[in-house]
Amino acid sequence: MKKRLYSKIPLSQTLVALCEAKGIDHIVISPGSRNAPLTIGFSEHPKMHCYSIVDERCAAFFALGIAQQLQKPVGLICTSGSALLNYYPAIAEAFYSDIPLVVLSADRPIERIDIGDGQTIRQKNVFENHILYSANLYSEVVTETEIQDLKIRQKQREAQKHNEREINLALNKAIEKKGPVHINVPFYEPLYDKIEEPTIFPKNIPVEFPQHRISNVLEGEMLQQWNTAKRKMILIGVSSPGMIDQNFINHFAKDPSVLVLTETTSNIHHPSHINCIDQLITSLTLEQFDDLRPDLLLTVGGMVVSKRIKAFLREYQPQSHWHIDQMKAFDTYFCLSEHIKLRPNSFFSWFLEKTEFVRSEYKTSWISVREQRRIKHEQYLEQVAYTDLKVFESIFDKIPEGQMIQLSNSSTVRYAQLFSLKPSFMVYCNRGTSGIDGSTSTAIGASLASKVPTTLITGDLSFFYDSNALWNDYIPSNFKVIIINNSGGGIFRILPGKEESANFSTYFETAHQLTAEHLSKMFGFIYKSANTYQEVQKGLEQLYEHDDQPRILEIFTPRKENDSALIGYFKHFI
Repeated sequence: MKKRLYSKIPLSQTLVALCEAKGIDHIVISPGSRNAPLTIGFSEHPKMHCYSIVDERCAAFFALGIAQQLQKPVGLICTSGSALLNYYPAIAEAFYSDIPLVVLSADRPIERIDIGDGQTIRQKNVFENHILYSANLYSEVVTETEIQDLKIRQKQREAQKHNEREINLALNKAIEKKGPVHINVPFYEPLYDKIEEPTIFPKNIPVEFPQHRISNVLEGEMLQQWNTAKRKMILIGVSSPGMIDQNFINHFAKDPSVLVLTETTSNIHHPSHINCIDQLITSLTLEQFDDLRPDLLLTVGGMVVSKRIKAFLREYQPQSHWHIDQMKAFDTYFCLSEHIKLRPNSFFSWFLEKTEFVRSEYKTSWISVREQRRIKHEQYLEQVAYTDLKVFESIFDKIPEGQMIQLSNSSTVRYAQLFSLKPSFMVYCNRGTSGIDGSTSTAIGASLASKVPTTLITGDLSFFYDSNALWNDYIPSNFKVIIINNSGGGIFRILPGKEESANFSTYFETAHQLTAEHLSKMFGFIYKSANTYQEVQKGLEQLYEHDDQPRILEIFTPRKENDSALIGYFKHFI
């Protein structure tokens, strides 16, 4: 059995020991020299799962995908300088999506900053606008002989206590608040020295989870509102599967005064729910909008995709808006009245047993509208030409049961909202910042951590933007990618104010003729393409016939017809 080695630097030993104590055992490392003490410490630890990803931006999103699935912090290690800045897009996404990441950035000692030393920038508090905690550690001088000077030894002890405290605070914050933290770790050279026994045994400060409760007065007010409101709307945004127990979902389904609206990324399913919000909202009259206005709005989960529902609730505001979340509540609709700092299941378990069903036509009337819209949806798709819309219908029909579906942003996630997906799907998308920059990397990390067969559905720009994600030795053999290549940013053709011009196609739509074929070969993916409806059907069937090697299906759609087909889709509901 290989003997474990330790970095000689106490600060490295401290970080590894405290991560181990707190159950942080997945570490994504990008190569470098200044971070060698950390790389040695974590990679030599037999209980640590370490991954080497060269591109720091991809590494951060890869770690985000792992943390998304494990629901616990994942560590990120990089060298000093601009390497750290490449983490920022994923840090912002983690901050707004409540995903715990622990950034361990190696740095030069403080006296080397701003004197022209190589690979040195101002790393202290660099993420301060999008981070839960920034820990700036003290560097240590490690010598071959024990230092006899009492003052220096005292300073060393004080530095160790400071570092232990800051590391504990940062790691505990990531665990408690479920978000990103940054620990900046300055190292003196030499960096590569190893020892066979640890010299530091840091103190682990346990995580303390705050206990929140609702006062008797507020409880009484909320129950009175709930039991008298005849139009209650529950809107569920981004949620992990199982976040709301099925018993509560069934309870809401029986209450005639409760209308539940879900999005694809909510992972909530019930026949009585409105699961394609834009189908319902589109083309309502002013009178219908007023009828849909809830007396009480209850929101659960993260970001909401639908612009239409946001616009509706901002214009037709409810009397009260409650949001249930342990951490935070966004005033998205400018009428937030209560932030309930509990897990949804905890809140519903004690609250619903005290509530009463209210006689109302609210649910039945809008379920009737939904059924009419579904008929029109089917009618339109039967006659629509080969476009993005028709392709997405085929994709969601052909993907096998039980898949994890990772969606890229812009057009892809919006098209997905128009279809009733199989309840066995587990759907994810980086909706914290809604960026296209790390969708593929996130999907690969999530696929690795979950061990669930995974399909990434992505647009061409999102895929090419994150193409370094495929430079990755950890891609599962059953990982699939479906690229909708409409030769540019198709979302911009749909937005109002679009003007057909050279300026538009160059600077907004960014028209191109790229394909993923050569990238696929370079990174060892099996590649297939499709240009017609029949080829799409065949390509999707072949995509899932084998799980022996990662595969890409690139579907080419007509660039200039997609927007008119989608616009026609919504006009069909008038």
